[in-house]
Amino acid sequence: MHVVIINGSPRVQKYSNTEKIIAAFAKGLSEKGVTFETYAISDRKTWDIIRDAYIKNNEILIALPLYVECVPGLLLEFLETLPRKDEQTRLSFLLQSGFAEGCQLRCGEAFLVKLPKYLGVRYGGCLVKGDNFGIRILDEEKQAQVTRPYQAMGELFAEGDGFFREEAKKFTGPEYFPFPIRLMMGLIFKTLGKKIFQKAAASLGCSVPLDERVWE
Repeated sequence: MHVVIINGSPRVQKYSNTEKIIAAFAKGLSEKGVTFETYAISDRKTWDIIRDAYIKNNEILIALPLYVECVPGLLLEFLETLPRKDEQTRLSFLLQSGFAEGCQLRCGEAFLVKLPKYLGVRYGGCLVKGDNFGIRILDEEKQAQVTRPYQAMGELFAEGDGFFREEAKKFTGPEYFPFPIRLMMGLIFKTLGKKIFQKAAASLGCSVPLDERVWE
């Protein structure tokens, strides 16, 4: 098997959490003897090269971040440039986000499930995982610790079943946090979290409260 991995994040690779995840996943592929090539859509100058790799290969994996339930606009723009292929090509997805609960990513997943049909290719499943906020700012040791589970998923993918096996489904983690945890997190965000975000906004030049109703 040879896999074309496309980083669908608009962030340059240096600052991309998705890039760190891809590196761990690709290591898992290598452990199983699977070859791969990686690309990033953040550099528009490479789009012709990426498109050519997409056309010439039959095993495609698009890894992408989910920003508030929205697939990145730059990725959508790139996808519009792809030609239709046939079902000899399999398109799979690795969907990651900072949100920890699986339910927060299901809207994005629902779109990705439909996408291969528009491109005329087969759907290979979607690996869904949250709680990936800030990987890029961790030191190397902690980055390795956080992304190591993706190496195991790379090894699983190398076995040829896409992301349909039970191990891939369980990888998402909790669909919803238990109610006491949700209550506690809500309290934290309304108090400490609010202060932190307000301070960050002020450093960027914001002079009004974040909950200011300017339309009134």
